[in-house]
Amino acid sequence: MAQLGLGTYRVKPSAVKRMVAVAGDNPDTAWVDTAPGYLGGEAHVLLKAPLGRPEISVSTKVGYVGGRTAEAAQRDGALSASWAAAHCLDAAFVRWQCDQSRAELGRQQLDLVFAHNPESNHRDSYDALRTAFEALEEQVSAGHLGAYGVATWSGFNSLFTVPELDSLAAEVAGTPDHHCRAIQLPVSLVNATPIEQALSGQGPIAEAAHRGWEVYASAPLHGGELPEIVTPELRDFIDPRLTPAEASLLIAGSCPGVSRVLLSTSSVTHWHEARTVLKQPLNASTLMRVLNVLASD
Repeated sequence: MAQLGLGTYRVKPSAVKRMVAVAGDNPDTAWVDTAPGYLGGEAHVLLKAPLGRPEISVSTKVGYVGGRTAEAAQRDGALSASWAAAHCLDAAFVRWQCDQSRAELGRQQLDLVFAHNPESNHRDSYDALRTAFEALEEQVSAGHLGAYGVATWSGFNSLFTVPELDSLAAEVAGTPDHHCRAIQLPVSLVNATPIEQALSGQGPIAEAAHRGWEVYASAPLHGGELPEIVTPELRDFIDPRLTPAEASLLIAGSCPGVSRVLLSTSSVTHWHEARTVLKQPLNASTLMRVLNVLASD
């Protein structure tokens, strides 16, 4: 059964403290996923105080170079003064961003760091990931990081596979016992291909789960658009007792191999409703029937 986790991409700044507290009140949901650039670049600052509770785990990301980030990284020698790209996975920048994240979040050790959307890098994604993995393995060895992974929007479509990430991490670490142990990707009624693949034991979710990696389903409501897209007929086919938002979340949470569904909400009520929904996932045959109905529309 997939657990719920708090995504912070769309949480209102005024609600961050409240939502982290709600997530942390239950050990099953005490996980916060963020990134330095979220909430206008203020996510880490807003999270530092509520993440003072050590029982709440946190994942963040490395890769994107914002305006203030670029200035600070250049000042500290982690980026060249001529750097003009919006994305960087060079080892020096990855190390710098991990150090910044630990300081901003008030954590001596980060639980998990994702290489963020390597498909956005100006270099070949595979080469960019190699340098990032080298720096992230160093961070683990230094005790600054528990594990790392890859968060991607479209990378698993054609750029890389989980077996390739596994092989790359083993090559970088010099052992199959590396610390690349998680992936994050969009899983929803809009991004249903990973669900279809998982139901047949294929694709990134099944391949990650087979290795014992954690799988984080992002954008389960497709940026908040799905509740407006789901028709009453589709909602009723999934479960007539649910709202369109709950039905959408149930689809993501029912995907076999998904460890945690990341919900970015500012509503305590919606959080508790989502947690209740995820406790009763659809079985594989029902989930497949829903996807077949969706494909026939």
